[in-house]
Amino acid sequence: MPKLTLPRPTDGELAILRVLWARGPSTVRQVHDVLSRDRPGAYTTTLKLLQIMTEKGLVRRDDADRSHVYTSRMTEGQTQRQLVGDLLDRAFGGSASKLVMQALAARRATPEELGEIRRVLNERRPGDGTKGGRPGGENRQQEEDDERD
Repeated sequence: MPKLTLPRPTDGELAILRVLWARGPSTVRQVHDVLSRDRPGAYTTTLKLLQIMTEKGLVRRDDADRSHVYTSRMTEGQTQRQLVGDLLDRAFGGSASKLVMQALAARRATPEELGEIRRVLNERRPGDGTKGGRPGGENRQQEEDDERD
């Protein structure tokens, strides 16, 4: 299946995507109600953002019913990988180690997070460019993320 690459979402668009990932397909009202719990805003702002996101291809709109229902086009894991890949190239010159070192320096990782990082690193087979001994660079965490998303 070809890799889907979409425009990088803004912070406001990411907030809407988080709602769609958590709730699944949702109307503007449902998205707005969730967003207004943390940050009050106008319904029309949520509507306009969803319209823009539809034009950009970030969400799909099902207009079969009176109330349009929106769905994210990419999973949370796919979006995160796209954003990290972009950051990796722009800020770290493609160096994964620099990105990881700065991420760990910026925020203290929990023991659970460090354990997960160790597990992923241990799955990598040194020198052959594969993860978990499988060609193509797939790893179990990415597969689990995609299944969950």
